[in-house]
Amino acid sequence: MPIQNYFVKENARRAEIDEYLSQELKRAGYSRVEMAKTPLGTRVVIYASKPGLVIGRRGQSIRDLTKILEERFGVENPQISVATLEVPELDPKVVASQIAMALQRGIHFRRAAYWALQRTIEAGAVGVEISIRGKLTTDRARYEKYKSGYLPSVGEAISKIVRTAVVDTQLKQGLFGISVKLMPPNMSLPDRPVIRDAPVVTPKPIIVEQVTSTAEEPEVTPEVAEVADSEKA
Repeated sequence: MPIQNYFVKENARRAEIDEYLSQELKRAGYSRVEMAKTPLGTRVVIYASKPGLVIGRRGQSIRDLTKILEERFGVENPQISVATLEVPELDPKVVASQIAMALQRGIHFRRAAYWALQRTIEAGAVGVEISIRGKLTTDRARYEKYKSGYLPSVGEAISKIVRTAVVDTQLKQGLFGISVKLMPPNMSLPDRPVIRDAPVVTPKPIIVEQVTSTAEEPEVTPEVAEVADSEKA
């Protein structure tokens, strides 16, 4: 098999696995999956906000996922581990999935969007933008955007700093699409330079050393004494 076809096949299989896990683990706050081949098999790391739902009771869900990955997707000896997301509100995939589940429960789309905006900003995000597309209020499809904070829209910062995710959900009105763009905190931007304070230089104390004279007094000889006495007389 040519090397190009091998990489295309591997990426297509990973996309299928990611889509399957997104549907099966949406209640667990699924974010992403990482796969790496090892001498013992394939190491699979699943990132989710609720790892307990991924593991299942007594590890039954993990065993079922291992069997599905091996038989359905052809993964060699998968070894699954679950990693917890520290701040789920800063993951765009989790935020979009939460909005989709809120729409499925019958919550109004504006209320769900504003709720997600507030939670994301409170978690420390610099900026967030949420787009909901579909038959929102009429039989004609349209979209609405909700934005809060600072979020660049052009430039190299989009591909390196801004995180994006898209989630689809099927409702009675039709297919809805939720797109989330998010910029996490502590990110350096080229249009926002940081001015550092000048370092404070403490002057060194001046140490004055006292020089003591160690010269010996000249010895007075009898001849010198006689001359001195004659000068006084």
